[in-house]
Amino acid sequence: MSIRLPRRGFLGGATVALAACAKKNEDEPPKGPRPGAPQEGEVPLPAPSVAAATMPKRQLGKTGESVSIVGLGGFHMGLPKDESESIRLVRSAIDRGINFMDNCWDYNDGRSEERMGKALKDGYRQKAFLMTKLDGRTKKAAAEQLEQSLRRLGTDRIDLVQIHEVIRPTDPERCFAAGGCIEALLDAKKAGKLRFIGFTGHKDPDIHLAMLKAADDHQFAFDTVQMPLNVMDAHYRSFEKMVLPVLVKKGIGVLGMKSMGSGTILESKAVTAVECLHYAMSLPTSVVITGCDSMGILDQAIAAALSFKPMEPAQVTALLDKTKDLAKDGRFERFKTSTQFDGTYKHPEWLEKASI
Repeated sequence: MSIRLPRRGFLGGATVALAACAKKNEDEPPKGPRPGAPQEGEVPLPAPSVAAATMPKRQLGKTGESVSIVGLGGFHMGLPKDESESIRLVRSAIDRGINFMDNCWDYNDGRSEERMGKALKDGYRQKAFLMTKLDGRTKKAAAEQLEQSLRRLGTDRIDLVQIHEVIRPTDPERCFAAGGCIEALLDAKKAGKLRFIGFTGHKDPDIHLAMLKAADDHQFAFDTVQMPLNVMDAHYRSFEKMVLPVLVKKGIGVLGMKSMGSGTILESKAVTAVECLHYAMSLPTSVVITGCDSMGILDQAIAAALSFKPMEPAQVTALLDKTKDLAKDGRFERFKTSTQFDGTYKHPEWLEKASI
């Protein structure tokens, strides 16, 4: 038995709405009605057992782990009013082959982690590669936030923990300073509370490069890095051009986010949602994280992964030609040009304390 999805507007439901949200994070779009929501139609999606068997997987850098080409965004799965719907989203994603589970200590005031923890009971934890993020820049704050995340997620070990929102020029120095968050993460790794360490950010590729240099200077190697990768990024403060080659050379796992610019790229009317997702998947990403707050949107994310074929050079050129003029001032990547998506800008106390 197969599920049928629409031809017109395919994957539009995987986008985010345009209304402002009180708290923004990397995979967190504005709340509100979504354009192109799923309608009854003709595009078939395989039954769960078939989808799970055919879900494309990629290596996560040098970790030895194999992860699904698409990952389930942690912010969105915490949005449904009914907790049982969030649990259903997580379990359905895993049943159909998505094993990469994204989350963050501050998503939905901790609700996203709590719901993820409940969803991963009954044997699901063993099937998932579980990631969360911490805001704390000090050793004390990061250690306390990690303990909260472990409790909420209902696990004694998280596969990947990332330093969240590395968006300030001062972040690399703070993270690697004596008494900084890197010390907490290394202690936790030695204690078996986490397996791998990474960092995320959406503001400026120069800050990512500074973070990587700080790691080199301290003889530390990140396992993963998360950053925006999309058809607009290629033209403006480009993570793809400046950071991606460094990650590939170092063998660091690449976590792609904001393939649709948190919905703003679709406002341009220049590209479709499926083009956005397939563009990001065509890059040397280990996983492209996308938000799903309903079963219909999850269905479409899975269909995107199952239908993916690497874009031909001519297709890439055509997409970039269409977006070049639109992208040059960053107006469709507001996470780079404003503080709209900076959760720790609105809540600087998260950098120092373990309270939401």
